[in-house]
Amino acid sequence: MSVRAAAGVRSVARIVARADGRGGTSLPVLESDGPLALRRTRAAGAGARVMLVGAMSGPLGGDHFTVEGRVEEGARLSVGSAAATIALPGQAKGDARYDVLLDVADGGELHWLPEQLISAHGSDLRVSTRVELAATARLVLREEQVLGRAGEEPGRLTSRLTVRVAGQAVLDQELACGPGAPGGWDGPAVLAGHRAVGQLVVVRPEFGAAPVTAGALGEGASVVPLAGPAALVTAVAPDALRLRRLLDEALASLPPA
Repeated sequence: MSVRAAAGVRSVARIVARADGRGGTSLPVLESDGPLALRRTRAAGAGARVMLVGAMSGPLGGDHFTVEGRVEEGARLSVGSAAATIALPGQAKGDARYDVLLDVADGGELHWLPEQLISAHGSDLRVSTRVELAATARLVLREEQVLGRAGEEPGRLTSRLTVRVAGQAVLDQELACGPGAPGGWDGPAVLAGHRAVGQLVVVRPEFGAAPVTAGALGEGASVVPLAGPAALVTAVAPDALRLRRLLDEALASLPPA
């Protein structure tokens, strides 16, 4: 069990989803650890559904959280979180880290849909999400980041997202915001004064033959095809509620699976 100490908490949670041979999905591995508590919940259809429940505050300065998820061949998994994650300053020196490592085999499908990550004033968090997909895997991944709580200046947040399909990189991007980030992050070319930013990555084999069309999706959102069977939606908004609405509308506008 993880315990918060002067050097921060180290916590690793693991999920493995496996086709059960009867048209459903089992979870042979569902390992919680300290502040990362995993709970299986009722799912619609043949897939499995897991909720990530924060059992402690954080991540704080010096903490290092890791979530590992694997969807095996033919399995279907949806992962969400019970509440927003709030990055907070801590007593330990150094930044906090939150790593998400995802792997989806051929014929597998993963919906990774956590709630927002909020960068509170004084915090310093590095987030890394790495996704490895087989050639016929499917993915819907949502990231939402809110800079500061209501009426609060943000902390420093650095986020990197990497997605590979059949060993080939289709997306590798990084965004740094807040105090100490490279200049221009709040300018017209990046956030343009908005305090909520999000992205939606959708990977479907059908997109290889029929890529999505690039374009604007209302005010503050756009969609572009990626170099592979994938599409990227990027959105900025004044608050988390508007950001979620933009991303939900964008997902509904994509060609049906």
